[in-house]
Amino acid sequence: MRNPQNILITGASSGLGASLALAYAEQGISLFLTGRNEDRLADIAAACRLRGAYVEMFVIDVRNRQAMQDLIQETDSGKPLDLVIANAGVSEMFLQHKTEASVTEVFSTNLDGVLNTVHPAMLLMKKRGKGQIAIISSLASFKGLPSAPAYSASKAAVRFYGEALRGLLKSDGIGVTVVCPGFIKTPMTDVNDFPMPMIISAEKAALKIKKRLMRNPSRIAFPWPFYFLMNLIAFLPPGCTDRLLANLPKKGINTHQIPLKKIA
Repeated sequence: MRNPQNILITGASSGLGASLALAYAEQGISLFLTGRNEDRLADIAAACRLRGAYVEMFVIDVRNRQAMQDLIQETDSGKPLDLVIANAGVSEMFLQHKTEASVTEVFSTNLDGVLNTVHPAMLLMKKRGKGQIAIISSLASFKGLPSAPAYSASKAAVRFYGEALRGLLKSDGIGVTVVCPGFIKTPMTDVNDFPMPMIISAEKAALKIKKRLMRNPSRIAFPWPFYFLMNLIAFLPPGCTDRLLANLPKKGINTHQIPLKKIA
């Protein structure tokens, strides 16, 4: 969609979500921002208002299915959503990734959180016969990574789901784009103490995503050399890549939970 006016972004309290909110913030734009850190989300909302946007912020956990459904229906009834960006996500810490609780946390946020965002928005858009949905996946979705098994698997699930939805919803006038970035400098990657090749700022990534979403592509993936490499690794037989992948450094986690609250 070239000129969306009413935009919902999950996970907007920091990182890529915050940068996307700022990238879209301008006069005539209505932003509906969700996050789990009230103070950071309030700062982003204030910055977006300074740029001329109308902003409502919701402190909410995307894993809460009923709360997300109520939020999206309420928001859409006042300002029909043109673009929904399912961005909220977490990753696992190496020392925790083998525990059931941490694996469940990653899957419930990265997968259930996307479903809880996409489904209610999709049903409302179908009634109007128009709308756009962007699902933030990752280049890690192209290969199951021993360094981040739950993260790469959950991102693979939403990538495949989004790509399938694109064909399913095309006749309903809804565009679906899956976004697969490489390393982006965010609080999530700040905990990593290993080299992150071709890392870019969240601001640069947000502008790239905003520009490409205007063309309604099926997939946005960057940087292209990393994208090519992950496709190559995915294509090779597992026996050729097992040793390489087993030696990859481990990912971290930066997440906490805050109950639902709306601040206009």
